[in-house]
Amino acid sequence: MKGDSRVQKSLLNAKINTVCFFVSIVVSFFSRKIFLDQLGAAFMGLAGTLNSLLGFLNIAELGISTAIAFVLFKPLSESDENKIREIVSVLGYLYKCIGHFILFAGFLLSLALPWIFADSPFHYSVIYLGYYAYLISALIGYYINYKQVLLSADQRYYEVTGYFQIVGVIMVLAQMACAIYTGSFYIFFCLQLLGGVFFSIILNYRIKKVYPWLQTDVRQGKSLLKQYPAITKMIKQVFVHRISGFVQFELSPFLIYAYVSLPMVAIYSNYSMLTDRLLKLLQGVMDSTTAGVGNLISEGNTEKVWDIYKQLFSLRLFVAGICCSSFFYVVNGFVNLWLGDIYLLSTTTVFLMTVSLFLMIARGTTDQFINGYGLYYDTWAPVTEVVIFILFSVVLGRFYGLNGILVGPILSTLAIVHVWKPIFLFRKGLKRPLLQYVRQLAHDVVLIVVCYAILSKLMSWMGMGVSTWMEWIGFTIVYVVLYVILLFILFFVTSRSFRQIVHTFHEGSFRSSGL
Repeated sequence: MKGDSRVQKSLLNAKINTVCFFVSIVVSFFSRKIFLDQLGAAFMGLAGTLNSLLGFLNIAELGISTAIAFVLFKPLSESDENKIREIVSVLGYLYKCIGHFILFAGFLLSLALPWIFADSPFHYSVIYLGYYAYLISALIGYYINYKQVLLSADQRYYEVTGYFQIVGVIMVLAQMACAIYTGSFYIFFCLQLLGGVFFSIILNYRIKKVYPWLQTDVRQGKSLLKQYPAITKMIKQVFVHRISGFVQFELSPFLIYAYVSLPMVAIYSNYSMLTDRLLKLLQGVMDSTTAGVGNLISEGNTEKVWDIYKQLFSLRLFVAGICCSSFFYVVNGFVNLWLGDIYLLSTTTVFLMTVSLFLMIARGTTDQFINGYGLYYDTWAPVTEVVIFILFSVVLGRFYGLNGILVGPILSTLAIVHVWKPIFLFRKGLKRPLLQYVRQLAHDVVLIVVCYAILSKLMSWMGMGVSTWMEWIGFTIVYVVLYVILLFILFFVTSRSFRQIVHTFHEGSFRSSGL
């Protein structure tokens, strides 16, 4: 706990996240191709749908790990081992209760599988094996792996990420071999379960090595919970706020299955796999300033807080513009070469996915400052977000299929995350006119669109093809490099906040800026 500094740990977290991102992307590309070719799109759609069904049961956890991590910050900084043992024991008790709930609810849900997959081409033995493989893997996390929250609170989450990635790669390689040499659906799901068990063994061994003094007593967790009322209070607040994104993420594949088809779940997942991994990479790197934002706000220097908000907002929009414009322009060429034209989505669908990705990346700065100010009491907002998502996704999905389903999360995110949340933050936290936010947002978005329009014309004029992998790589490199250069010039010339953060990085004084 007293070893590495907070800055060093943040940098290490960012580095491990980046390495794991590229490793997972490479492995995922090869494995996805093999799984689709050897096992079929319908099977991959089945696996994705089963995972989403069980994901709904995990809704009971939302908020607990976040609350525990928050309460652990102070005893970790003070090296109070006794308090840490007590708090982790409370987590063990809470997770044990959740595990019991998920086990019971999971059994009840399994009774409905014949109805849910009535039109599935797979035997029920395959469906049930896959379902219980995912269910048992989830239960391991609650009954055995609960101590990993201490690594997260202690800024050692890179260890969880690293070991999870190693085990994940080994598991996927084994599943690839299974798909090629046996084509067995049963072995595929058994390997999935073995991966979860193996990861649990390695993770708990590492926790014992890092924290040899950590002896928890789950049986005392119930009585100890009364000593930490902040945990209960924060769980209730964070739960409501987390539920919106959770429901949207888990419900989308099921809606696609219900309104389109099981194979379409797999086709959509090919694209969403890319956006999800890209989003996780950016979150792992850019969210490393979250703790610094909280410290900065606690200092009470409102002008400095506002200045840092503008800088981080400008940087995030700059990154969002590069990632989303590049994704939209090159992803279909990539999927065509990777899997074939039968797995391509329409330009409209890709555009909707790109808009959703942009909204998710761009929200980060506002989320960081809302967390820093502790503004959780607008509990009606996430509930409204879920209602908007379900209403529009269900209605539009019925008439317009996949595109209609994708409109739902876009509208809900726009209404709550990008309209209400800034209003809430600027009124209760930053205490500044909302017009200042609107001006900066409009300025940055216009530059992103202008840059895309210019580059699209230029690339069309250059007439570069993408019929081979080498052509696609060359095309992508040219596009991304030119886009970065042009957008950087536009931002640097017209945005004072962007110039400030560029100078901060250049001078190597990011830590002194308060983050």
